[in-house]
Amino acid sequence: MTLPEAAQAPLEFGGPLGVTAMMVLLPATMFHLLLVACSGPARLLGPPEYLPGLEELWSPRALLLLFIWLGLQVALYLLPARKVAEGLELKDKSRLRYPINGFQALVLTALLVGLGVSAGLPLGALSGMLLPLAFATTLTSFIFSLLLYAKALVAPASALAPGGNSGNAIYDFFLGRELNPRLGSFDFKYFCELRPGLIGWVFINLSLLMREVELRGSPSLAMCMVNGFQLLYVGDALWYEESVLTTMDIIHDGFGFMLAFGDLAWVPFTYSLQAQFLLYHPQPLGLPMALLFCLIKGIGYYIFRGANTQKNTFRKNPSDPSVAAVFLQVLRPSLLPQGGSCWCLGGGERFAIPTTWETSSWLWPGPCPVV
Repeated sequence: MTLPEAAQAPLEFGGPLGVTAMMVLLPATMFHLLLVACSGPARLLGPPEYLPGLEELWSPRALLLLFIWLGLQVALYLLPARKVAEGLELKDKSRLRYPINGFQALVLTALLVGLGVSAGLPLGALSGMLLPLAFATTLTSFIFSLLLYAKALVAPASALAPGGNSGNAIYDFFLGRELNPRLGSFDFKYFCELRPGLIGWVFINLSLLMREVELRGSPSLAMCMVNGFQLLYVGDALWYEESVLTTMDIIHDGFGFMLAFGDLAWVPFTYSLQAQFLLYHPQPLGLPMALLFCLIKGIGYYIFRGANTQKNTFRKNPSDPSVAAVFLQVLRPSLLPQGGSCWCLGGGERFAIPTTWETSSWLWPGPCPVV
């Protein structure tokens, strides 16, 4: 999509007015959830029991802790990777290279935190710093997004995202103008996608578990299950890190406030709400019900992993035999392009319509084969 076409394309999220509202409502919703999770009745609808003042939100100590955390994850990102993968082809026909060492970063972080706890690091105290940490992360996300926007102003047209270049500064600030902002080989969007937020979520959960041990002598079964299930999700994402290279976030969306705030703030502070709720509102859980939950989780994970593996395989190579048969099972002749032509894929005829930007490189109209 050229820049004139991008400027004329329909705007998402209600345009500039809609994204302005989202930049206010998303942080407000996050803070509302954090406050009600630790309140007495924990009511989702209705105001929190109290509203913190600025002195409770702003903490230089929390800001320092955030920067130490980001610095650690940057250092782990820069370590030699067990594998370096190429992304999908860009508009200029080039392919970017990405280190696949996210799982390594998770393991090394766990080792470092474990050493810290054994030396007396009060990890459980982190549970009492979530509000100022969320505030510091939100401010950092805004400032980071401004720097990304400024960087995109001098980026070549080939480096810009198809959707974040409408010409409206507020809208483009939210969606992100540059597709893959980099400093040398360091890719900001790829780094933020899976590292600081997802790994931070794991250790926020762990801090809440340790705080529960401090308060009640032992962790509850419900808290252990929440920690275990969510660790499985994060571990899966980092073990299959290469598959993120075919997602819309990487191949289509610019890197602006939407993804920066989502990756750095929304993920760790709202995804950990289950553990936050359990700390302040213990829930008894018997072994039979826990086993049922584990069975449901196992079935769900099997479906989740199989579907994501299949999706990633298809996006990388639509002609792969392992997914071509599935693709052919959903033929819809009514969706054929006009004029007697067919949608062609990988040299063969396929009855489907390209609906996303990334398909345009491998799906095109062509003559139908003679049957």
